[in-house]
Amino acid sequence: MGAEFLRHAINSFDTTGAISPSSRKLSREVARAVDLKRAKVVVELGPGTGAVTEKILRRISPSTLFFALEVNKSFIRSTKRRCPGTIVYHDSAANIRKYLDMHGAPGCDCIISGLPWACFTTKMQLQILRAVRDCLNPGGEFVMSSYIHGQILPKGLRFKRNFRRVFPKFKTTKAVWWNMPPAFVFYARK
Repeated sequence: MGAEFLRHAINSFDTTGAISPSSRKLSREVARAVDLKRAKVVVELGPGTGAVTEKILRRISPSTLFFALEVNKSFIRSTKRRCPGTIVYHDSAANIRKYLDMHGAPGCDCIISGLPWACFTTKMQLQILRAVRDCLNPGGEFVMSSYIHGQILPKGLRFKRNFRRVFPKFKTTKAVWWNMPPAFVFYARK
């Protein structure tokens, strides 16, 4: 998985946004940040090779509707190999509503993101963030990881401002140092 991920990072950094898959520690931190046992509908945005997907599947109920959206076809294959039977659609995260409607789900209890936010334009960031907010049920939770350098670089700071515009109240964890690069987990509730 690591070599494949690195190859995609080099060839398509604008859609991969990382140099390695999420570590076990970061994946666990992301999945633990929300109450997945009670969630009826969970969506993952940008599952990559499925590191976080694996943790989500261990924590959700068998009756939970779960699907992911990924733009990289190779990552879709990797996630399906790692997590057989998982529904992964080849589409932009901005189109969450389309797939919720397709499954007859009026909203979502939890959205978990591994998207490379700092790689996106302001317009794309806001489009996806608003789609996330609009698709969450009242009390719904949004969790995402963000690399430590994103906290100080201009593109990361721009994303943080946009995140705050859509989700004015949010929390972050302490840095997860056992990830490459180190990362934080952001948490917001609608």
